[in-house]
Amino acid sequence: MQYFFLAAYILVIAAGYFLKYLNLRHLERHGAEIPEEFAGQIDGGLLEKTRDYTVENTRFGFLESAFSHLLTLVFLFGGLMRFYNRLILSMADSFILSGLLFFLFLSYASTFFSIPFDLYSTFRIENRYGFSTITPRIWMTDQLKSLFLSTLLMGIILSVGFYLVQAATETWWLWVWGFVLIFGIFMMYISPYVIEPLFNKYTPIDDPGLEEGIRKLMDKVGIKVSRIFKMDASKRSRHTNAYFTGIGRVKRIILYDTLLTKLNEPEILAVLAHEAGHWKKRHLLKGIFLSQIISFVGIYLAYRFAQADMLTDLFKIEPPSFFAKIVILGFLFSIVSFPLNPLFNLLSRYFEREADNFACRITNHPEGMASSLIKLAKDNLSNLHPHPWYAAFYYSHPPVVERVRRIRSL
Repeated sequence: MQYFFLAAYILVIAAGYFLKYLNLRHLERHGAEIPEEFAGQIDGGLLEKTRDYTVENTRFGFLESAFSHLLTLVFLFGGLMRFYNRLILSMADSFILSGLLFFLFLSYASTFFSIPFDLYSTFRIENRYGFSTITPRIWMTDQLKSLFLSTLLMGIILSVGFYLVQAATETWWLWVWGFVLIFGIFMMYISPYVIEPLFNKYTPIDDPGLEEGIRKLMDKVGIKVSRIFKMDASKRSRHTNAYFTGIGRVKRIILYDTLLTKLNEPEILAVLAHEAGHWKKRHLLKGIFLSQIISFVGIYLAYRFAQADMLTDLFKIEPPSFFAKIVILGFLFSIVSFPLNPLFNLLSRYFEREADNFACRITNHPEGMASSLIKLAKDNLSNLHPHPWYAAFYYSHPPVVERVRRIRSL
């Protein structure tokens, strides 16, 4: 059975690589073609740069994922997890402390091995194509802050989770699910005030006319927004974006400073109308509901499998710790969830189309939405020619050319 799981994992890896290969071949064939929707907006030089950026990121992604998959195979099938399991259990007698050490050390190892890839991507690839503006000092500070936050948040979740497992041996799965749900909602409330300001500076936008236009739009939509901020994204990257953050009365609109320099007011309002469409159509709530159903089922299955030693016996792990069982279940979930990715992304693309429809209707200006997407695609060097299979499997948004064509048809 262990070899069956190994073969299934390799099959999943091969399927993912095949889709990326198809995407590259499709780009090689059509990358020089200017879509009708981008006529007069893009030239051959920018298309070539876009193609090179996509190709380089994809090839680098091949290397990074191959290294990650190799580590996973060595850890699970090479006997490393057996050694690691014994080592952690010998370090502490407490169930909660053992669990903390088990998963925190794995998290630290994952962070450590990802550092060379992140450095190369940030300071070589992103810099080569004119995106990266981050300094080594800011990068290092970000890493340390992220490490501190992940340790703190994982420490809270793991400590409470393992306490519940120990205290309620028959019903812990229900209590853990409820705690994770409540903690997640709590983080959505405090993140705009506690987490996000640790990494970026947020200031009121300095364009009174734009702020008035945004507030009128939100009033028309029926969304109460506490503040409208500009974020100093340009100190790290020239990529552009805008988003809503927080929930309830703490909702905020965040505009990248790079976005404010690239789009005009009607285009900015169209982008925000799209984000407002997600709120009005309750896409966030629907996403939370769906994820909680999956989480509920997943935690219950973890409870059922953790009652027996079948998984740890399969991988010859002694003693059969609860923590090793959770790691194996996570590995198996990555296999099972792979063919479900297209379904989740299909739903996500449906939500994006609904938000586009809403934005065009509420602004009565589809061309503002279309032109903003064209500018964002140009500025971010988005692939204009993804392979249909690749887009169906991996794209959470409709391909930009298809999206612009559809918006203009409205």
